[in-house]
Amino acid sequence: MSHTDATRAVEAVWRIESARLVGALTRMVGDVGLAEEFAQDALVSALEKWPAEGVPDNPGAWLTTVAKRRVLDRWRRDERFQRRMADLGREIVERDGQAGFDAVLEEDYGDDLLKLMFVCCHPVLSTEARVALTLRLLGGLTTDEIARAFLVPEPTVAQRIVRAKRTLTRRRVAFEVPAGEDRDARLSSVLEVVYLVFNEGYTATSGTDWIRPELCEEAMRLGRVLAGLLPKEREVHGLVALMELHASRFRARVGPDGEPVPLAEQDRSRWDRLLVNRGLKALARALSSGSGEPWGPYTLQAAIAAKHAQAVTPGDTDWAVIAGLYLSLARLTGSPVVEVNRAVAVSMAFGPGPALEIVDALRDRPGMAGYHLLPAVRGDLLLRLDRRDEARAEFHRAAALTRNERERSLLDGRARGCGADT
Repeated sequence: MSHTDATRAVEAVWRIESARLVGALTRMVGDVGLAEEFAQDALVSALEKWPAEGVPDNPGAWLTTVAKRRVLDRWRRDERFQRRMADLGREIVERDGQAGFDAVLEEDYGDDLLKLMFVCCHPVLSTEARVALTLRLLGGLTTDEIARAFLVPEPTVAQRIVRAKRTLTRRRVAFEVPAGEDRDARLSSVLEVVYLVFNEGYTATSGTDWIRPELCEEAMRLGRVLAGLLPKEREVHGLVALMELHASRFRARVGPDGEPVPLAEQDRSRWDRLLVNRGLKALARALSSGSGEPWGPYTLQAAIAAKHAQAVTPGDTDWAVIAGLYLSLARLTGSPVVEVNRAVAVSMAFGPGPALEIVDALRDRPGMAGYHLLPAVRGDLLLRLDRRDEARAEFHRAAALTRNERERSLLDGRARGCGADT
């Protein structure tokens, strides 16, 4: 095997196995930072040996064995690490009645990956740190890949990850699946991080690209893994359904030159029917889970996306039902951003006048001054009411607020379409 082929094999195996490996090592050593250090040692060893020896039959087991040896080597030569592992061993004896360092190494709870998700998305970390750590430890992405995906300097991403691991150690965040009310809050944080990754790929906040499919694909992979680990959680399936249904539009969302194509103008024959069907099935699982519980925000959003997916043409869209779903979502979340989306649905179902009233009521809400879609939607409503000069000003305002170059070009075009400035 050539060195290049072996390197590619290592990278492929790492993407598949790294999260499971880091999870198992975190269980062993009780520290996610140390766990990644030992996992990286195993990766370096694979890069050194596989080109000469070939890829082993079970590469995941090979990496795990090497990493465990690194743990044992460190334990034998480092007195401070011995004390730390002894403390961890005592904790396990007290909690589970299983004695000895060997038990710490060999025990397999079977849900290390889920525990790692809860650790990476712990609320003690900033949102940016949670996203970076999740992509690093659960996605197997390098700091360079994360930096390029979010258009931030690589040292910034590296610093976020280092600080996140230090915070987790300092705050003694347990490697566990939380219980009770804490579990619900922590799961909400996990779902938020996955959806943030997806949204950054679906509509890039900055740069020259309108979408970044690789981020969406990683978020969907994490969502599917989470759904497999928590099959009875309605909102997990709701999030998977939402991402699958939105991702089905990828091919139609971008024009020949990379420009954004609005939903109403998309060629629906280009929507990915496989993803549509997968999304609808995930939504059905969400609706059949959590018996008696109200729909959560992801399930509601997935139901909205399903209404779009089931409409053969834009004219077939049941906007009245969508407006009702957005009203439920707005009441649940209290989000002014949801209200902007509700205004769009109301305008399609009942006309631009009632929708403009909703939008105008949002103009002084906290945080909306810099939200570019508020003037963008207001401009569209004003244009439909033939108030062209006002519409043009709103489109210009929206273009000045967005950081995405493709979206800015689209909004500038909308402004020009209102006619010449007077």
